[in-house]
Amino acid sequence: MVGSNPFNGGDGQTSVATQIIPLIIVTHNVAVSVNSKNVLQTALGQTVFDPTAADNSGCLTAPNNVPLALVQQSPIFQSTSFTFGGTFVGNTQYIDAFQRANFFQQIGPDYHATLGQVNTLSPIVVDIPAGTGLAIAPSAFGTACPLGVVNINKFSHLLTNQLLPALRSKGVNPSTFPIFPMSNVVMSIGRPTDLNKCCVLGFHGAKSYGVSRPIQTFSPLDFDTTGLFGPSVTDTSIMAHEVGEWQDDPFGNNPTPAWGHTGQVRGCQGNLEVGDPLTGTNIPAVTMPNGFTYHLQELAFFSWFYGAPSIGVNNWFSDNGTFATDAGPVCH
Repeated sequence: MVGSNPFNGGDGQTSVATQIIPLIIVTHNVAVSVNSKNVLQTALGQTVFDPTAADNSGCLTAPNNVPLALVQQSPIFQSTSFTFGGTFVGNTQYIDAFQRANFFQQIGPDYHATLGQVNTLSPIVVDIPAGTGLAIAPSAFGTACPLGVVNINKFSHLLTNQLLPALRSKGVNPSTFPIFPMSNVVMSIGRPTDLNKCCVLGFHGAKSYGVSRPIQTFSPLDFDTTGLFGPSVTDTSIMAHEVGEWQDDPFGNNPTPAWGHTGQVRGCQGNLEVGDPLTGTNIPAVTMPNGFTYHLQELAFFSWFYGAPSIGVNNWFSDNGTFATDAGPVCH
């Protein structure tokens, strides 16, 4: 996990230097309709998805209409007061508040694991070749703004083999956590035209560059305002999911008893992915000083995965109390 061992005194303070690196995604095909098999029909056309630019489509309202600024001002990076079930857990960032609630009965008052110093680097323009990405026109689904879809394999290869190595000169290294926000851009497991293979809204990854270098963790993710994924999967709910999972399962291989059939997991899974069991379920919305109301996904506690009794806040098994018991028998 990221941070001090909560079972070892529970008063350690950790702050991980974090880079926000906005990705400007450029696509060259536009989907104008969808057939009965959920396959998109496309035409040529360029679309730019720029999180650093003001959104004038109507998906966001001025003055809070620049996705990057909303990310920077969000409770993922800025402190605010968090109370879960009447219990105050801290004036801090959301993922730190979650972690404090997660191990509430083990830690002391000074336990923290936060993101900081947070630096925003220059945006990177990513040109997506035709055939590996597209934009879905608002008319296709009746939204106010387009949605970009890129092939996750091509995108991941570009990110780990070109962008991350190039960013070493900007201070990105295995001791830092680079986050790559996109604006209304998601990923497909197969062809971008096949909606049956869509959509991955973000992920946290870990890349080894050889025995001489420690593992680099990172996370590309969507700041979504399309409304296509439901009212709860919007703005920073995706970021809360991925950063929370990075905190507790940074390499994706922290083993747990098999669990499943909840959240986004249809079968069985065996790692400490604290977001997956509650995808689509949020804590109460949080309004920050900028006046924007943020959505933050609820996250599962350590005790939900490993079994009762709970060591979390209020004897809960998730940070809004949706899980009243642990995950139950081993999943088969």
